[in-house]
Amino acid sequence: METTSQFKALDERYYMPAFSREIAIVKGEGSKVWDADGKEYIDCVAGIAVCSTGHCHPAVVKAICDQAHQLIHCSNLYYVPHQGEIAKKLVEVTGMHKAFFSNSGAEATDGALKLARVRTGKKKFVAFTHGFHGRTVGSLAVTHKPAIREPFEPLGMVKTFVEYGDVEGLKKVVDNDTAGIIVEPIQGEAGVIIPPDSFLEGIREVCDKTGAVMIVDEVQTGMGRTGKWLAMQHTKVQPDIVTLAKGIASGFPMGALVAREGLEFKKSEHGSTFAGGPLACAAALATTGVIEKILPDVSRKGERFARGLMKYHPRVRGLMIGITVGDKCPDIQKKCAEQGILVNCAADGNLRLVPPLTITDAEIDRVVRVIDGALGPVML
Repeated sequence: METTSQFKALDERYYMPAFSREIAIVKGEGSKVWDADGKEYIDCVAGIAVCSTGHCHPAVVKAICDQAHQLIHCSNLYYVPHQGEIAKKLVEVTGMHKAFFSNSGAEATDGALKLARVRTGKKKFVAFTHGFHGRTVGSLAVTHKPAIREPFEPLGMVKTFVEYGDVEGLKKVVDNDTAGIIVEPIQGEAGVIIPPDSFLEGIREVCDKTGAVMIVDEVQTGMGRTGKWLAMQHTKVQPDIVTLAKGIASGFPMGALVAREGLEFKKSEHGSTFAGGPLACAAALATTGVIEKILPDVSRKGERFARGLMKYHPRVRGLMIGITVGDKCPDIQKKCAEQGILVNCAADGNLRLVPPLTITDAEIDRVVRVIDGALGPVML
């Protein structure tokens, strides 16, 4: 097996330098991973909220292997094994009407934008400051961060950005020509920013008044991450379209959009060669089965993190945790990694933790101790 230095040498020679990275992860089990040099870590990044059931959960591994022995790909020209089953499950847990699959969260966003446009006949969208919805042309158009969006403008989308949380500002820009409003119920890439319920309720009211479609991006917050299947389920608001990905298939590439009755693609309006393939659907079906069993404990685990990190004023919703540390964030991230804990820096100096939903109490306590040791000297 290659060492970290060998990984680095190959990467620098042959791979486009789109990422900053130092660690080569080669093995995972539960909440732990090991690098190419044999060092063990508790993984509170989890592929950025992807490894919801932990690394290589036996039920997910078995589902993928069993399906791989039967059929790996057949395309959506035919009925796909497990596709109807996982669509049914997602409809049930989200309260929506029908589902459509993609290969990623960005593709799910693209699909949601297309669906809103084709069913309303309108072209304008409203998104929010600090929001992140993906890096494809469509999803990037409604992603706010200028540094990653502006180099690729124009992106062919008529959109307006409103301050996250500002319902009055939203009312001023949404009109009868607005196709949709896209929002994260908790902004993950921005550092786990949790708005008041009144903000999401306000968006729903604006959509009801103008006929705009309410698109809720649950790519990072969905699939049990916050202690419920959807972060929106902490409120009484029912969206029109919900996008999912990340934790949906425990690391197998997959995304989905689920929509209310009356919002669906007609024949030939949308499609994908790989989306909703047999392996992805098998992995997702196994993942939802595991999440069902562990979901009742997610909020309690989040509270354990909150108590342990209380003096740093964490923002916590289930197992989605953000701590504002400022310019020292990269140093804190590095110190934690040196002590065997993987965390990452989201935007604006925010430390983000999105561990597997299967993380144990003992692992939580160790993470808290390491973060406390790293933060204490610079924060208190």
